[in-house]
Amino acid sequence: MRIYRSTRHTLHTPPHEFYDGALIPPYESAARAEIIDEALRTAGYTDVYAPQPVTRAELERIHTTAYLDYLASIYPAWCAAGGAPEAVLPSTLAVRWMQRRSTNPLALAGYYAFDLSAPIVAGTWEASLDAASMAASAAYAALVGTSLSYARCRPPGHHAGSDMCGGYCYLNNAALAADILSQGGKVAVLDIDIHHGNGTQQIFAARADVLFVSLHGHPDECYPYFMGFADECGTGDGTGTTLNMPLSFGCDDATYLSHIDTALTAIRAHGSSALVLSAGFDTYGGDPLGGFALTQECYTAIGMRCAALGIPIVVIQEGGYAVAALGDNVVALLDGLTGRVR
Repeated sequence: MRIYRSTRHTLHTPPHEFYDGALIPPYESAARAEIIDEALRTAGYTDVYAPQPVTRAELERIHTTAYLDYLASIYPAWCAAGGAPEAVLPSTLAVRWMQRRSTNPLALAGYYAFDLSAPIVAGTWEASLDAASMAASAAYAALVGTSLSYARCRPPGHHAGSDMCGGYCYLNNAALAADILSQGGKVAVLDIDIHHGNGTQQIFAARADVLFVSLHGHPDECYPYFMGFADECGTGDGTGTTLNMPLSFGCDDATYLSHIDTALTAIRAHGSSALVLSAGFDTYGGDPLGGFALTQECYTAIGMRCAALGIPIVVIQEGGYAVAALGDNVVALLDGLTGRVR
């Protein structure tokens, strides 16, 4: 197994997010990556590779040019326009019928964001590029024969759409990996974060070669609320290549694993030649942003079931905010994928 990580994620250090009416320290922090890295070292997962830089052309296959330009330039433009230097965080969101793009940097933040949990600071763009580079490097490794790669991405990515950030996500690492893997045939993305991968679904909704499957909290209960319903199945050429399985809060191991089996059946039927596993661990019981009741053992079982597909797997780190257990949960998933018994 190849592991891709670096320390450049520490350049992304937002001071706060706006959550349910309160300005709070972000749940998504540098400590999460450090906890995962230490757990991997302790568990003996030490085959670490430095990522190769992702290219602009690769990013433009999943994100619009204008959005990438925005991410690259907004922080200094925001500050120059009088925005608070602590972070880019919009005060007005361009929703539904408000579709005209403003030239004001203070307004652009609301055009390219769908919530207030993706603040941008001076190092956000560079850290996001680094995370995307991990995902791209892991995907290219799979294309040349690596059976399993883990990209310890931070910031995460599955909420980032083609031209919009939100939910701690700026560049869609899983979508980038899947698009690269599609050079070798059909690809499946299995999203096991409790929060629906709305960005990944949006990016691939009209593509028949990429199957998007998601197990997540029901939108009536769980962020991001406005996507992820069971009747969303894709559009145009991609009709039938989106499979959403929304689950109620309180979901336990047995219920979850039965839906994993359904997901893997769909992946086999799609004829996928590779799997991108969007691995969020906020399904763990007690996660402060969760609502499910999965145990550490469940992640090992998920890994074993995915490994049985017999195709290359690229694991992309997404959420997980029960930080005391996060590292052990990541190791549990990788143990299942590699067949290690402890």
